[in-house]
Amino acid sequence: MSKKVRVRFAPSPTGGLHLGGVRTVLYNYLFARRHGGDFILRIEDTDQGRYVPGAEEYIIDSLKWCGLEPDEGPHKSGPHGPYRQSERKALGLYEKYARQLIEQGHAYYAFDTPEELESMREKHKTAENPSPQYNHTLRRKMRNSLSLDPAETQRLLAEGTPYVIRIRLDPDQDVHFTDMIRGEVHFSTTGVDDKVLLKADGMPTYHLAVVVDDHLMEITHAFRGEEWLPSAPVHILLWRYLFGEGKMPQWAHLPLILKPDGHGKLSKRDGDRLGFPVFAMNWTDPRTAEPATGFRETGFLPQAFVNLLAVLGWNDGTGQELFTLQELVEKFSMDRVHKGGAKFDFEKAKWFNHEWIKKLPAADYADRVASLFEAAGIPVPPAGRFEQVLDLVKDRCALLPEFVPQAGFFFQAPATIDLDAVRPKWNDAKALFFAEYIRQLELNPELDPPALEAQFKEMAAAAAIKPGELLMPLRIMLVGGKFGPHVFDIAVLLGREETIRRIRHTLALLKG
Repeated sequence: MSKKVRVRFAPSPTGGLHLGGVRTVLYNYLFARRHGGDFILRIEDTDQGRYVPGAEEYIIDSLKWCGLEPDEGPHKSGPHGPYRQSERKALGLYEKYARQLIEQGHAYYAFDTPEELESMREKHKTAENPSPQYNHTLRRKMRNSLSLDPAETQRLLAEGTPYVIRIRLDPDQDVHFTDMIRGEVHFSTTGVDDKVLLKADGMPTYHLAVVVDDHLMEITHAFRGEEWLPSAPVHILLWRYLFGEGKMPQWAHLPLILKPDGHGKLSKRDGDRLGFPVFAMNWTDPRTAEPATGFRETGFLPQAFVNLLAVLGWNDGTGQELFTLQELVEKFSMDRVHKGGAKFDFEKAKWFNHEWIKKLPAADYADRVASLFEAAGIPVPPAGRFEQVLDLVKDRCALLPEFVPQAGFFFQAPATIDLDAVRPKWNDAKALFFAEYIRQLELNPELDPPALEAQFKEMAAAAAIKPGELLMPLRIMLVGGKFGPHVFDIAVLLGREETIRRIRHTLALLKG
């Protein structure tokens, strides 16, 4: 590539960061890193009515948690700032280009009031056209600089009459471009309306701002969701009119992340209904106080979250599923991105997390698990022992909160003992066995899992009891139920005194 690769993620600060947005970030990030380029974060806050306080900070924090930090952005200055469109608007960047389009005859002033626009939609509604658009068919019937004589237009402007600036789209034009995923894509302008480019408050709409900013920030590749494909004709024409199509970034329209049943785009509502997160991190809408759980707080590792998103719409052709971020950088290419949408499967997502929990040393996530223990009121021991326990049980944990029930008994005696699982086959011979076992533990100078197991089985043979009939009661005595890692590993980590105390406690309960 002759020019330095520059890509951007340009979210609106209107709420939580959906996993589809994070995947868009990821593909931008991987492409930039693969080609030695720059990844830019640009905040598209042109719609001030939908602006949500805290959303920008949330987006930045989410990217940091994922390990996908940009090279330039509102929080990281660079040569192409400012990186918020509201600040760029204050510099007059967008108005300048909107007026250039008017001078070229590619845009016009529209003075229609909201009431006039609503009247137009009602007046021209038909069975064949239930949603009339402001386009080449109707614009001459509206109040704009194409339908008014020039003197009237100048009078309205001089009097400060509110207006928007709309692009002028003529019908029957073939507009096309080469998509990096979909190949050659063609559109007709006949069904496209005259989009607003500059609003009455002077703010640009997405259509104008994205083209102007991509040009001024020297963006070479623009990756966005396929829902933006219908807007492509407007953007291509704006590039043609303002800067020349030769300077337009290469585009790729990414496939949607679909609901688990494959019918439609995955939404927060689907997550709420089916019981899984769709946002990167917890988010509470400050306007409605409505909370949304995030992947981080559900117990996902960032490595797993990034990994599962990478393969939701891409593969490297080998069948490999687990990738580090560096491996993704080395292997990622846009020609392996799928055209069709990818169904989200939460069970598969948990599989990725389980694999990463097993793959990483417990030290990498011990702090997060420790905070879960503290929240549950379970004292956390010094780091070395804590990590030793986590490594012992991590094969059993798909989500980080599962470490609490799977490992909590190491640091806090179980509150309840599943006596119902022991009593049906309990007898005096077994009671005598465990009384003798306590005595042997007291005499044993060192605890070692293989030695403990050998001793236990020898004692069982001497007592003429099958080891399996004794191992389950021992497990329940130590952990409270029929779960946990190898029982003699548990005994060693609990230590002699605590192991003996728990056996005695259960024996006393069985006598009662």
